[in-house]
Amino acid sequence: MNGTEGALAISTRPSPAGPVVLRLAGELDHDTGPRLRQAVEDALRGPGTGLVADLSALDYCDSTGMTVIITAYHRALAVGSSFSVGGLSPVMAQLFRVAGLDQILTLYPSVQDAVDALSGD
Repeated sequence: MNGTEGALAISTRPSPAGPVVLRLAGELDHDTGPRLRQAVEDALRGPGTGLVADLSALDYCDSTGMTVIITAYHRALAVGSSFSVGGLSPVMAQLFRVAGLDQILTLYPSVQDAVDALSGD
């Protein structure tokens, strides 16, 4: 747990357009998933808080990580917010499509596209 392997950095920033952007860098898996869960809870302050997961720096995501992302999406909907994913690398985008996440989540090619889509509501 205190090694550098399996590290996940999460930074949160409100975008000027409204949605909160959660930037994930590193690996999202069984060990790091709870940190994303907590970051989502902290970011969802109330109805209407759009949430964008910036996965442009995500190097690895296993099935547990995908489950955490789906849970974050459902959690956002439950409190009247929106959740989208932006900036997936081609490899991660393929992984998400194979797993069927593109049938549940809206995947945007860039974080800015995701922010713009949420801001246009």
